[in-house]
Amino acid sequence: MARINLKHIRHAYNARAKAAGDYALKEVHHEWADGGAYALLGPSGCGKTTLLNIISGLLHPSDGRIEFDGVDVTELSTEQRNIAQVFQFPVVYDTMTVFDNLAFPLRNRHVPEAEVQRRVAEILEMIDLGGMAKRRAQGLTADQKQKISLGRGLVRSDVNAILFDEPLTVIDPHMKWVLRSQLKRLHRQSGFTMVYVTHDQTEALTFADKVVVMYDGQIVQIGTPAELFEKPSHTFVGYFIGSPGMNVMPVAVEGSSALIGDQVIPLAGAPKVGAGGKIELGIRPEFIRLGREGMPVHVNKVEDIGRQKIVRATFCGQSLSIVVPEDDEVPTEARITFEPKAIGIYADSWRVGTEG
Repeated sequence: MARINLKHIRHAYNARAKAAGDYALKEVHHEWADGGAYALLGPSGCGKTTLLNIISGLLHPSDGRIEFDGVDVTELSTEQRNIAQVFQFPVVYDTMTVFDNLAFPLRNRHVPEAEVQRRVAEILEMIDLGGMAKRRAQGLTADQKQKISLGRGLVRSDVNAILFDEPLTVIDPHMKWVLRSQLKRLHRQSGFTMVYVTHDQTEALTFADKVVVMYDGQIVQIGTPAELFEKPSHTFVGYFIGSPGMNVMPVAVEGSSALIGDQVIPLAGAPKVGAGGKIELGIRPEFIRLGREGMPVHVNKVEDIGRQKIVRATFCGQSLSIVVPEDDEVPTEARITFEPKAIGIYADSWRVGTEG
């Protein structure tokens, strides 16, 4: 297992890149703990696979260096870094049996056969392919092949890190949940450093101890699922995490109040906002109270999704989502209040602190 240090890493696919906008991966300078379970989360094209490939050695960064346990590995190959990587689409040896596919990385390193048998048996049980151990991989379904690929990444016990690049794309929904749970259990048992790339917030939040949210080629927040939900550092994090995402609306700030239209919204303290720039208020739908007291709001639609309702409304000309319990009444002339401690103020998309 390894502590991974990313030292001022940047990457551009154009060798003549000079401006920040030319870089697919803007500057990344972070340390990831030995034995941590991390998820790289973000939309397509945000730079997460680029970063993963730099960590694995499949891609050399344009700038910066990468260290494992304080040792510079920037110029080392994937094999020299002792990395296991599982890709989005299955990579298997069709002419080999399922068992031999899993055993291959161990036999290639001259692991004693008794240990090979033990480790492969454990992995076969984990990926639910025990009954297919003697079958050739050729002719198996795509999700069965991906489970082999996943198992081959997990079978070694001597790796510095295991990297997963959207490995559950071709797996059916129920098996996704099973494999995520098993990966989490394996991490607790083994202490492997794991990095898991996904665009699916459910996968990221259920797998990782820390989620690394990426947007437009940069890391905008690293935190626990609770931290990302309760205190998004960037408006993109608030929008991307949660269903529905955080409400964001333009406001003016005066002291400990936010002003929107003719409404005054009390804040928990006075935000430290400078002159100029875009000032926005962010609040999650779960922290808005709908009733007969507070500020007027126009209800456009009510979506009943079972245990709760999502109210789509308009407030001072801005679209607003509100989550209410299933049994709560939605008044005809509805009004709303915001929980002051749940409000974030953002300057040019970044959360600002308060003076009180």
